[in-house]
Amino acid sequence: MGRRQNDSEPSRFISLSFLLVGLISCALVYTVLSVVLNPNISSKGSNFESLALTEESSDGGCCRGIEKLELWGAAVKWGSDFKFNSSKECCQACKAMCTGIDGPCLCDTWVFCGNKKACGSKFGECWLKKQKDVFAPDRQEAGDPVIWTSGIVFGKGEGIVGLETEFGTLHIKLFPDCAPHSVAYILELLTLRHCAGCQFHRAEGRCQLWDAEGNHIKKAPFGPPFAMIQGTLEAQGTSFKKIPTEECPYIRRGSVAWVGSGPEFFISLANHQEWKKAYTVFGSVLPEDMEIAEKIAQLPTKSDVWNNINVSVLEKPLPLLVRRLKARQGNLNKM
Repeated sequence: MGRRQNDSEPSRFISLSFLLVGLISCALVYTVLSVVLNPNISSKGSNFESLALTEESSDGGCCRGIEKLELWGAAVKWGSDFKFNSSKECCQACKAMCTGIDGPCLCDTWVFCGNKKACGSKFGECWLKKQKDVFAPDRQEAGDPVIWTSGIVFGKGEGIVGLETEFGTLHIKLFPDCAPHSVAYILELLTLRHCAGCQFHRAEGRCQLWDAEGNHIKKAPFGPPFAMIQGTLEAQGTSFKKIPTEECPYIRRGSVAWVGSGPEFFISLANHQEWKKAYTVFGSVLPEDMEIAEKIAQLPTKSDVWNNINVSVLEKPLPLLVRRLKARQGNLNKM
């Protein structure tokens, strides 16, 4: 049996259509006015996206700490009641408390006892803690007698330092979960009043070997030039202790890594999967700051040969300062 035709349905449909069009128009007007009256909305959104991309560049499988180190701090999880079989699980438990879109974590420090013989009844204890200042974590003890392994965790938008040059500041997101020893050294540099001797001294562009996104051009050679800017992060007058290899992520555009055991370092302008995991990556430049790195790569250079490799060194080394930066919700390019 067919349904009886309802004469009122066409007029009702037309009314609903006009109502829907009106609602859409109002929404569009509101959106346009919001953008015009508050230009920070779009920059904030792009900033969150750039931070997300940068943080994704650290291998999600990384979760390391420093052995024979006990960090102090207010406990948010008591280790006597919170145990795991590995330091990685303890680290991941701390990371799991960093679920906010932006801002500090509920846990930023983890301390684990993983040596069965030395730890005794404390074996497996995982203490999750919160620092007053995660850039200057409270250290209880360090050295051979210490039975603990400790690590720090940065929340979204945290753990950002600046390499300040005359061409602008390169904002670096640090990866303490991948390279805890390296990040500990960078945090030490932040305590110095100066960084005399810290500089960029080598600059090689992408040429026609990689595209603007850092992807290698098919059938092109892999260098030279090697698409990087290189420098040193050793302040004059301070003793430098070699940093152990802490391989984790591959070299991508924006990766900040040591040359060998440091203090020589480089910022990659391209993706270098061909280098495998030969270098310790301890951070990544925020995408919007890569323009500054590209400017540095275009500075006047002269040819040189290092270990039978042709390189391009800056005619005039470019000094840099290592600065501590506060977490921001606005445009991180603005100091």
